Amino acid sequence: MHIIAQHGDIFIILACLFGFFMAWGVGANDVANAMGTSVGSKAITIKQAIIIAVVFEFLGAWLAGGEVTATIRGGIIDANLLEANPQFLVYGMLSALLAAGIWLMVASARGWPVSTTHSIVGAIVGFAAVGLGVDAVAWGKVGQIASSWVVSPLIAGTIGYMLFKSVHHLIFESSDPFAAAKRYVPGYVFLVGFIVSMVTLTKGLSHVGLHLTFSQSLLLSILIGVLIMGLGIIMQRRIKYTQNANDHFGYANVERVFGVLMIFTACAMAFAHGSNDVANAVGPLAAVISVVRSEGMIDSAALVPWWVLVLGGGGIVFGLVTYGHKVIATVGTGITELTPSRGFAATLAAASTVVVASGTGLPISTTHTLVGAVLGVGLARGMAALNLRVIGTIVISWLITLPAGAGLAIVFFFMFKGMFG
Repeated sequence: MHIIAQHGDIFIILACLFGFFMAWGVGANDVANAMGTSVGSKAITIKQAIIIAVVFEFLGAWLAGGEVTATIRGGIIDANLLEANPQFLVYGMLSALLAAGIWLMVASARGWPVSTTHSIVGAIVGFAAVGLGVDAVAWGKVGQIASSWVVSPLIAGTIGYMLFKSVHHLIFESSDPFAAAKRYVPGYVFLVGFIVSMVTLTKGLSHVGLHLTFSQSLLLSILIGVLIMGLGIIMQRRIKYTQNANDHFGYANVERVFGVLMIFTACAMAFAHGSNDVANAVGPLAAVISVVRSEGMIDSAALVPWWVLVLGGGGIVFGLVTYGHKVIATVGTGITELTPSRGFAATLAAASTVVVASGTGLPISTTHTLVGAVLGVGLARGMAALNLRVIGTIVISWLITLPAGAGLAIVFFFMFKGMFG
């Protein structure tokens, strides 16, 4: 206890610095979940993507990032083992933030889309297993998280494949693709409004005092979907058919209709992402603040001060502006060639998977989900449409994430232990 009383201020300052660094990594790497498909399909430019994401990621993190954040993430550590030595939790959370932040920096520099959730989970598992003992880790929970590596890309890829096939069959194969787009796109607009509302309500806004049940979220999302469908119909009436000598079938006009959809999905997904993933940075930070302020008492849920969410949101925005373009390029153009209709199918498939996971409690990674969805859309056009070298690199980076986070966290844990006693 005396270690926390003696060095409390230093622990909080370090936690804020490392938390900001981790949030920077979330912005630099994970923002591709929300923006990669929109940029890759040329619905928006990288500059527009950065402006949209700066606004909506920050708003999501600040407004819906969480009044209460589970500090001992998902029951990975047995909190009872830390009551005698609460300083170990402080060392561990500092180590986890620093380790995950460094791994995300390396991955972002290489343009690898890795999971920020798996980075922080790997780091926490590492320090807990070595610093507290193997029994301190809930291995069943870790196994569940590891299984999501396979499950979430498969689900998202399947939905993406079916969605793109439906777009191709209903619109591109019809005798008048532009007329078919105007007929069927309002239905897809409804789906986007409905699915993204469900993502935001089930994964984003649960901590802002809006404690909605799954059925309440469902009804509200249907209403929002209908309203957005009405807005989509008004917007698509403004799109006039333009004759192009090189475009005999009018496909370019169809893609312009889908381009309108992509701007909306980019804004909504950025908000949902900011509200959900800021917890990866502020969860461990909240744990340190809670332990220091309560002079060693460990609570599995801690109130997060408003300025912590602003710090997390600021870190996400800073990471996005400085390094985000590298991962956006990998997801948007590296895996397969995207058009607005393909990008729309991938984004909606990823969002649908997140909703299903929220409803069933399946732990998933938004990064793995989106990459899986882009793969599914690419596969709908045949294996030749996929860049297998890029896909291989991404899979290897996923496999390295957990051990990389764990290894770095172990080194930092013993470093902090040696420094503070």
